[in-house]
Amino acid sequence: YNDAVAMTGGQRLDGNLTVAQITMQVYAEGAKKIAVVTDEPEKYPAGTEWAPGVTIHHRDDYDAVQRQFREVTGLSVIVYDQTCAAEKRRRRKRGKFPDPAKRAFINDLVCEGCGDCGVKSNCVSVLPLETEFGRKRAIDQSACNKDYSCVKGFCPSFVTVHGGGVRKGRVADSQPAGQNSQTLFPAIPEPSLPALRDPYGIMVTGIGGTGVVTIGAIVGMAAHLEGKGFGALDMAGLAQKGGAVWSHLQIAQDPEDIKTVRLGAGGAKLVLGCDMVVSASQKTMDTTREGTRMIVNTHQQMTREFARSPNVQFPGQSLKRTISKGVGEGNAEFVDATRIATALLGDSIATNMFMLGYAWQRGLVPVGAEAIHKAIELNGAAVKMNQAAFLWGRRAAADPAAVEKLVAPKPATAAATSLAQTLEEMVARRAEFLTAYQDAAYAEKYRRLVERVKQVENTQAKGFTGLAEAVARYYFKLMAYKDEYEVARLYADPVFLEKIQAQFEGDYTLHFHLAPPLFAKRDPVTGELRKAEYGRWVFTAFKLLAKLRGLRGSALDVFGYTAERRMERRLIVEFEEVIQELLGRLNGNNHALAVRIATIPEEIRGFGHVKERNAEAAARKQAELLEALRSPENIKSAA
Repeated sequence: YNDAVAMTGGQRLDGNLTVAQITMQVYAEGAKKIAVVTDEPEKYPAGTEWAPGVTIHHRDDYDAVQRQFREVTGLSVIVYDQTCAAEKRRRRKRGKFPDPAKRAFINDLVCEGCGDCGVKSNCVSVLPLETEFGRKRAIDQSACNKDYSCVKGFCPSFVTVHGGGVRKGRVADSQPAGQNSQTLFPAIPEPSLPALRDPYGIMVTGIGGTGVVTIGAIVGMAAHLEGKGFGALDMAGLAQKGGAVWSHLQIAQDPEDIKTVRLGAGGAKLVLGCDMVVSASQKTMDTTREGTRMIVNTHQQMTREFARSPNVQFPGQSLKRTISKGVGEGNAEFVDATRIATALLGDSIATNMFMLGYAWQRGLVPVGAEAIHKAIELNGAAVKMNQAAFLWGRRAAADPAAVEKLVAPKPATAAATSLAQTLEEMVARRAEFLTAYQDAAYAEKYRRLVERVKQVENTQAKGFTGLAEAVARYYFKLMAYKDEYEVARLYADPVFLEKIQAQFEGDYTLHFHLAPPLFAKRDPVTGELRKAEYGRWVFTAFKLLAKLRGLRGSALDVFGYTAERRMERRLIVEFEEVIQELLGRLNGNNHALAVRIATIPEEIRGFGHVKERNAEAAARKQAELLEALRSPENIKSAA
């Protein structure tokens, strides 16, 4: 029961069918046992007339309810009640659905990138975040539907921000007193718009829920205001949220000039590619030809496969090659529209209108800017933001360096987020981190092993590189395991609050979602630890624990006796032993295999049962590769 006929545009249900009435109906039809599972058990008022024997459960107990019901002989029914996520977003934008002042945030330094939050939520708003210390996760605040199921991921990196709101874009903050954007940017030159001797075909590509269809509606209204002919065909299918969308647009001098709306082979004169994956698809490229102009957003919007496979890599370069080859060099232009639009306007939903402005300034849209602004006004949704997005798209096309200067991070922030370019820089950063993690002696131990690997690699596998880099990354990863002291230190570090303040503003409080092994309760069904929510007061505990990190590994380390901590210390020793064996056997023939073995710790991610499961799988893989290393005849196939 999702409160709407959601896959065809969100129509209301016919009649007044309620969850309680459904239980009555299935009971009358012979159901022996009935349960209602919902994300909001409290929403049912007292006195609701349920069928006899109906029980109400929170969705956290869904698995337990299913296990119980599968043992029931005869017909049993579970009614799952949760409003469709796409409908929630749509209604919230129209002010017709409650919009909780609560948002999820991930502390990327605590995050292990294990992907359990994606498994729990199956949500495309959980994005990859590439950092110096590996791939982590981040929440797309603009696309988040506030389901909060990602918070159930077993990891202490999740924080919920209660109150306040997402910080607005940098445009207002960046302008000196008494100045506006008109003084910061001079008048934009007017482009020469396409002549309409023949119908002009535009293909708009993107993903559902981001405003692809809206672009067609705006362009269509603008054409109508100028007395031109227009036709549109939206290929959305079941893509109301998160799936591929194609919008075929035809603009002509007179309506009777348009004989068909759908673009045939090579029929697009412009492809406005709001999503890179959809833009490079065969379905899109079939509408192009040599000379078709393509403006493509380079934002790496991961597919749903990322929720199940955290190691999925975005094929950005491959997609660019496909696009450029299809339309000819010089006809495809790539712009990081999502990053720029979000930084300027504070919401990624502005991206597509930014793209329209960019294409218009390039002289690729045959309707006037004044008509587009009027069409945005008539549309009535987020008028000021959409008009500003269109204008900033024009500015980005006319003077990309000036816009980039405005949205670029501050020097200190840029330095903190940039990736190390050399082995020396990589080691220096990690040694500094390990000094703060434990002490200088701990960092020196790390340096010594990396330096030894570098020397042996240069001597025994001359001309080959990669092993020292792999050891630098993954020896550090194992040494900097995130126990209670480290999680506390990373939260007590001022950098965490700086990241919160960079994304949120207003009067807000922070809640932390943790499962301390010594205190957390276990799920009666799965046996896994359950996370609990803690208020801001836990900062006091974080600061205290961070100061006690010197106890780590000593007899006074009360946390060090748990199975997880013993495993983490054992993994460090085992890695050192494996590296010693690699160095003893290293040569040019087995170098690639040695690098593969040294990168095994990449797969040991997560916390608690997630990390234990990943460690077991990594150990099996390592054993197979070591066996190949010890058998020279198997080296080539293993590498």
